[in-house]
Amino acid sequence: MEFMDYYQILGVPKTATDADIKSAYRKLARKYHPDKPEQQRGRKKFKEASKKPMKY
Repeated sequence: MEFMDYYQILGVPKTATDADIKSAYRKLARKYHPDKPEQQRGRKKFKEASKKPMKY
């Protein structure tokens, strides 16, 4: 399994707050949602964005 930088996928820095991460996730979820007819190829991107990063 390859390493995925979820912060990069969401477009937020690693120092982002929970609110920033949540906002970025929702923005990408709306943009790449598979139910939108114009975004049929957005399914993979939506799945990537759906994997939220864990803060340690």
